[in-house]
Amino acid sequence: MAIIELGESIPALTPHASSVSLPTWSDNIGYEEGQARVISKMTTGYPRFFIHKAIVAFAEDVAQKIGKPGCQAMLFPSTKTAQSCVSFMHSRDSSITAGQIQRIDLVLDKQRADSEMLKKVSPSISAVIFPTPLFPLAKQYWQHSGDGVSSRRAEFCHGLFLDSLLVEKTALQPVSNGFQKACKGPRRYQRGSVDKTPSKMNKDGQESPKVSDQPATVPLQEARESTQFLEERFGRNLDVSFVDNAKSAIRRRIAGSLMGEVDLSTAPSSKMSSNMRGVVELSEDDVYLYPCGMNSIFHTHRMMLEARGSLKSISFGFPYVDTLKILEKFGPGCIFYGNGSSEDLDDLEKRLKGGERFLTLICEFPGNPMLKCPDLQRIRKMADKYDFSVIVDETIGNFINVHVLPYADVVVSSLTKIFSGECNVMGGSAIFNPQGRYYQALKKVADVEFEDNYWAEDVIFMERNSRHFVSRIERINENAELICDILRGHPLVKEVFYPKHNSSKACYDACRTPKGGYGGLLSFTFYTTAQAIAFYDRIETAKGPSLGTNFTLTSPYVILAHFLELDWAARFGVPADLIRISVGLEDAEELKSTFSDALKAAEAVSLEDS
Repeated sequence: MAIIELGESIPALTPHASSVSLPTWSDNIGYEEGQARVISKMTTGYPRFFIHKAIVAFAEDVAQKIGKPGCQAMLFPSTKTAQSCVSFMHSRDSSITAGQIQRIDLVLDKQRADSEMLKKVSPSISAVIFPTPLFPLAKQYWQHSGDGVSSRRAEFCHGLFLDSLLVEKTALQPVSNGFQKACKGPRRYQRGSVDKTPSKMNKDGQESPKVSDQPATVPLQEARESTQFLEERFGRNLDVSFVDNAKSAIRRRIAGSLMGEVDLSTAPSSKMSSNMRGVVELSEDDVYLYPCGMNSIFHTHRMMLEARGSLKSISFGFPYVDTLKILEKFGPGCIFYGNGSSEDLDDLEKRLKGGERFLTLICEFPGNPMLKCPDLQRIRKMADKYDFSVIVDETIGNFINVHVLPYADVVVSSLTKIFSGECNVMGGSAIFNPQGRYYQALKKVADVEFEDNYWAEDVIFMERNSRHFVSRIERINENAELICDILRGHPLVKEVFYPKHNSSKACYDACRTPKGGYGGLLSFTFYTTAQAIAFYDRIETAKGPSLGTNFTLTSPYVILAHFLELDWAARFGVPADLIRISVGLEDAEELKSTFSDALKAAEAVSLEDS
């Protein structure tokens, strides 16, 4: 395949892609170091780390119209999520005064938006406006929590804002004749003008503020014309009446009761007949959808704190970076067992026998990037004996390959990955185990605390993408084993990390489904860093962050995820020159040829050094 240019979206020409091309090893280092030659070419980036340009453009207009000079805005889907960001910022910096941070709620002016579609979708945005020096703190919350607004939502709502159809909630005051005065907006909305590419971006996707146009009154008739255009644009992606059915279809697929396609124009049956999760009495009402995978972890952790009280958590195994940050920064903290070994469980059991008590143990199955699997059977027994909950992230394993719900109180997953496969939409899920000890307590909390912030367009894309995820996973399982065998048989490859061959294989097999494979993710190392660089620079696959794509995606994962803490990662056996492969659906012979060519590049380096 042709290599995608540095900084372009993966897939190419995809406005809401969830990966970005970093085609050489030095490009990855340059991105982490903030080198101008790399950053200047970044048209997009991995969501949560890089704020999408459509979100940046909208945030700029909000800050310029509503905020004070020298301020920036961070956008959220609801009042509650925005207020949570404000509270986090105050909790992390006691010098911030009450007047420095402003929260603004933008809602649809239903008096002027005479579209039933718009009224049904009821678009809204809440902005947190703060002095520019506080941006890094606000960005922490955005990245860790996953609460930030989605790019599709921002793009759509930006058009409404520019047309003065999305206005400050406080401005919607009733008047005696039942009508409101025309609102003012920053400029007349022009078709196609929402996608305002910032001229210069930094690593976070931000740019320095620009001077906006002067406000202008938008006549009601023009507003109606714009509403019609927005409705037509919106309607290309969905029929609003289908959104609820699409959410139901997604939840049922996650619950393991719906495979394949479904007619969204027909209401689903009132009850699920069965499921593939290995747990009885599981309902689609036990599945909660979130805007992204990290958001499902964030809110599950918060609900567990609310249900069980303020106790420390346990991070077991080498985790995805923001999972650990959530446990450390939101709540009373955690203890970290980065190796996820039987010796770590021995130590934990010693603590428990000594009287220590914990909120929850959270782990990945298998872990990223070393593909180790925790002993869920032993963990479950310990949890039952010593009264702590278990949260399992099954993103990499997925329930077609493994059944982890019987051992967990909650199973979380990033739907952005293999469930979608297309790398063009975000999503996350959490499943409450109806047989779990804390089920009733969690459901009571969820009844009060859960907010459905999954944007309608994202829902429709996710439902479409996930219709054939079972057959995709089966094909990817086969391809991954093929690549694994090629790498294991090559003399320059030092070690391959894959659930089938790791020392924790027995733990994986204890949860493997009868027809399950070992997944589509693997990592490996060469004997020298020079060999790793030569292989990465040569391989003709997509190269960037993320995993679980329908196409093979290669990444020097540790460089991207732990660049500022490489020595810390190495202490847990995670080397800096590790290469991670997310295997796709390509033809087997094509994959063989692609990897053979890249391995020859590594061989050439070895000959030069000999």
